[in-house]
Amino acid sequence: MLESKIRDYIKTQRGNIAVFVKDLATNEEIKINENSVFPSASTIKILIMSELFSKINDGVFDFKDTVEIKENMRTGGDGILKELEPGHKFTLKELTTLMIILSDNMATNILIDFLGMDNINSTIQKLRLQRKMMDSQAAGEGRENHITARDLANILELIYRGENVNKQYSGIMLDILKRQQVRGRLDLYLPEDTVIAHKTGDLDNLEHDGGIVYLPGKEYIICVLTNETETNKDGREIIGKISKMVYDKMLAC
Repeated sequence: MLESKIRDYIKTQRGNIAVFVKDLATNEEIKINENSVFPSASTIKILIMSELFSKINDGVFDFKDTVEIKENMRTGGDGILKELEPGHKFTLKELTTLMIILSDNMATNILIDFLGMDNINSTIQKLRLQRKMMDSQAAGEGRENHITARDLANILELIYRGENVNKQYSGIMLDILKRQQVRGRLDLYLPEDTVIAHKTGDLDNLEHDGGIVYLPGKEYIICVLTNETETNKDGREIIGKISKMVYDKMLAC
């Protein structure tokens, strides 16, 4: 049984591990520590994308609206915008794409400022966005963004079923998530041509990945969250090995 195999593997690993898997055709689920709360890291960026698309749907903003990059916006961590000179202008859709496929922290913080943290919080209810990316002061004060494997899976299923904002915008979100360039977690041991719409997240000794895996005639959601592992490499290995177990089982069904 797949769930027993995953549980046996988890017992051999150090750190905290949560797993949520759902066959999108049969609705069968595997749930292991699915309600355990983890720092969200960059998986929270899916919620920021959702809030932006909601505002665009309401006519508040447009995908073509632009933001000029300024020196005081520069943010550390992942991304490409921090390497560019001030003065470049990017559309909201371009900033969203950079935030998701490169996990660009500067793009993320620009969008948080653009949307307003309170507005984002109101749309994600208990998934409270309490700090911006690379905000060490907020982290030091204990203000952290959190998520569970179930939460992440629910968000992904809404997008998959065309129910996040609406079918049109869910389709755009899926397209962006499928172009993910931060890899080496869910895809680590899968064939290179496997299509996954996913978002990763990482902090010190923490690795997450949640996504929708597309197989011929079968699609499934898989979210694996890890923290307090000895190294980040260990976290990526854990995600990759659990993902391969699920992939092999789904492919055989």
